[in-house]
Amino acid sequence: MAKEKGRKLIAQNKKARHDYHILDTYECGLVLTGTEVKSLRQGRASLADGFVQIDGGEAWLHNVHVPEYSQGTWTNHSARRKRKLLLHRVEIDKLESKSQETGHTIVPLALYFKDGRAKVEIALARGKKEYDKRQTLREKQDRREADRAMSAVRRRQRA
Repeated sequence: MAKEKGRKLIAQNKKARHDYHILDTYECGLVLTGTEVKSLRQGRASLADGFVQIDGGEAWLHNVHVPEYSQGTWTNHSARRKRKLLLHRVEIDKLESKSQETGHTIVPLALYFKDGRAKVEIALARGKKEYDKRQTLREKQDRREADRAMSAVRRRQRA
């Protein structure tokens, strides 16, 4: 059997980038059962309501939906169970101290396989206000319009 190489994206949380200012990101491993890995290999998961909580010096991923494996038996996992994250002690301590500051939280951004191992990218984030979200959308739209105008000018110059 050939060893997997590269990064295969399973799920990403686009809404997190819209709702939060991303301050710092971390890549960490997950403690999973066999049926969870098989379900993830089918490319089925949702990070929409997920969050990370530090409890007893360990990082736990909550509310991430990994559907039950279709060919699973009585050993199947529950879809929304909490899963342990694998991080270095220094990273956990840093995340714990930062997340206790007002307005800070830890959210999952992406779930993927890297060289055959399940990984999750988490971020230390601060919630955006409503006007920040509108401003971000406006900037994105302005950038898109500027790119269109530039490409139209380049097309006219080539013709």
